[in-house]
Amino acid sequence: MTVSSLADRRRVGHHGRARDLDAAERAASAFLRALGVEPDDPAHPELARTPRRLAEAFAELLTPEEFDFTTFPNTERYGELVLVRDIPLQSLCAHHLLPFVGRAHVAYLPGERIVGLSKLARLVDHFARRPQTQERLTTQVAAALEERLEPRGVGVVMEAEHQCMTLRGARAPGTTTTTSSLRGHLREDPAARAELMALVNTGRG
Repeated sequence: MTVSSLADRRRVGHHGRARDLDAAERAASAFLRALGVEPDDPAHPELARTPRRLAEAFAELLTPEEFDFTTFPNTERYGELVLVRDIPLQSLCAHHLLPFVGRAHVAYLPGERIVGLSKLARLVDHFARRPQTQERLTTQVAAALEERLEPRGVGVVMEAEHQCMTLRGARAPGTTTTTSSLRGHLREDPAARAELMALVNTGRG
């Protein structure tokens, strides 16, 4: 990939519909009333601004920030694994719009270019700020890194606790879901794959 074509694709942003907080506030108020919660109940003044707060909270959770996916020439010809561990992860379950929270581990084997390390965390946050399944979120981060950086390999591992399992349904607090997406050399070479997983788990009991 040429530098010019890479620059054309380096801006990562949100291209969804525009937000309408007033409409969201009205919908939130109707939603609460439908469930037997009256926001205008004078006996519960703490609920008066709940519909607006709910609209603003979900707008924040569902709006990714634009950022530059900054890359640099791999002048040192570094060819070993680059891993950023324990990236904070929070998203909303696409099925129930309840949070799932955990951590992501993002790795790649450099090719012609390397990426600013903070951009790996930004990439996770970007795709997390929308209704998601953990499986899709994992593959989206891996695919974006593979497309934008063209490394020799990509590995993404995510671990999260889902409130749709801990607060309702099975009500199984403490359960953790782990997903992974491996591309290129990290998928094809068992030794490289084992090295990645060993580094992800280093220092854990």
